[in-house]
Amino acid sequence: MTSIVISVGHGKKIRGASGKTQSTPWGLDEVDEACRVVPEVAKRLTRAGHKVVTFFDETSTTQDQNLKTIVEFHNSQTRDVDVSVHFNASDGEGHGVEVLYVTQEDLAGRISAAIAAAGGLKNRGAKYRGDLYVLNNTDEPAVLIEVCFCDNEGDCAAYRDKFDAICQAIADVAEKRPASLKVSGKVSWFGGPKDTGVDEDEGLAFFYKYDDAPELFLDEQPDGTTGLARRLDPDELYVACRWDYDITPKEMLASELFAMVRNKTTGEFVYARPADWGPHEDTDRVADVSPAVMETLGIETDDVVEVIYPVPG
Repeated sequence: MTSIVISVGHGKKIRGASGKTQSTPWGLDEVDEACRVVPEVAKRLTRAGHKVVTFFDETSTTQDQNLKTIVEFHNSQTRDVDVSVHFNASDGEGHGVEVLYVTQEDLAGRISAAIAAAGGLKNRGAKYRGDLYVLNNTDEPAVLIEVCFCDNEGDCAAYRDKFDAICQAIADVAEKRPASLKVSGKVSWFGGPKDTGVDEDEGLAFFYKYDDAPELFLDEQPDGTTGLARRLDPDELYVACRWDYDITPKEMLASELFAMVRNKTTGEFVYARPADWGPHEDTDRVADVSPAVMETLGIETDDVVEVIYPVPG
């Protein structure tokens, strides 16, 4: 079990950046969005059995007081890791995710890469910042996450679309979860209306109805079909492997834990939801993935991939 303190950057009365104006209604408010990310990440970590404490400064009226209040709270807790959640801004020009550090370069780099992969954001990587009060004054290993740019339209759209995946990616790295499955070999694609390799009424191994995971499925059942395999949304990121249910039970696979699918040739990777058991051993392949995974990684049938589940910390 990992003990983590996660705080919202800035505070109720000391606001951070905002990209929302009359001419940019799509923009994000830094504090409002950090107040969404922090409890969501905490919920996922708590559900996985970790001790998580969150903090939002509702009292400070000056920047100095705000910084001291946040640090004092972190240092008052018994924990392994300190995390502060922020959103960046740069007059609409900057874009992507970066994670700031003083001593935790590796952790910062892994969190940045995880958010970038989950959200389809540019990975700006780990950035050393020796001038930030929170990083310099917390007693335990600390990172400061800049999730995306709140005044960049593309970043804002990606963040809204992949909010759940981004929060899960942060939780996956923060809890340092060991992998239960790691395989490497040939890949193919499956699922959706064009997958005539499955019957019209074929279901999935651990999702039994649309409401089990609506984010993976098309809004409407394709004409002439009744099974969930043909209702999978080919534009979503999902994967099937020959899971060992004694190690990765169906309940675990049906949860919101992601797998990492990596192109072995280029090193590029994405995070994908387990969606089914397969492929059949006779295919000499280790994984089936969605068309979106194939396109994102630039792979074709029988190219070689590596699949790691759950996403490692």
